[in-house]
Amino acid sequence: MFDALNQFIQDHAGATWVLPVVFALCLLDGFFPPLPSESVVVALAAVSASVGEPSLVLLFLVAAGGAFAGDNIAYTLGRNGGLRRLRHSKRFKMSTMLDWADQQLARRGAMIIIVARYIPVGRVAVNVTAGITRFHRGRFIACDLLAVTSWAAYSVAIGAVAGHWMEENPLLGAVLAITLAVILGAVVDRFLQRRGAAPREETDGAPTR
Repeated sequence: MFDALNQFIQDHAGATWVLPVVFALCLLDGFFPPLPSESVVVALAAVSASVGEPSLVLLFLVAAGGAFAGDNIAYTLGRNGGLRRLRHSKRFKMSTMLDWADQQLARRGAMIIIVARYIPVGRVAVNVTAGITRFHRGRFIACDLLAVTSWAAYSVAIGAVAGHWMEENPLLGAVLAITLAVILGAVVDRFLQRRGAAPREETDGAPTR
């Protein structure tokens, strides 16, 4: 399937509809996994490096924009959808799991959100959970901006600079991506802790603290 997808991408890389489709794919992949958004971005970047189409800058902006919109839809579904009821579930395991997730997001939210962006199903789970646990919206947006920016830049770079080599070593590429995400997330978390991070949890009105 992926061979056929890559061939299709090579044949239509310069079409005017390609970038809107990339945006839509990255958006949907943010809350309806798993869709091959990474594979499409990497393949298009590899084609661009050889034939000049599509623009790498536009590809980066479209991928990041779509991913950001999709991640925030997932967060909103968790925050405002019926899933919020799980936070007050009488089922002990469910309540305990969400309390644990809340604590982890409070301690290392940036790292978790950034790392999860590189994991197709994991990013949806983390972003929905952030919404359910009322993780501070402003902080989520800031962390997700970093997440989608690094993810889009990394995906484009793989295709443009080392696409062929990474295709032969996908595991190494994934390990590198997650390692970079962990480092970036740890730096952001440390910065937020030193600055006195924004409130981690919100009520329906003002932040609780």
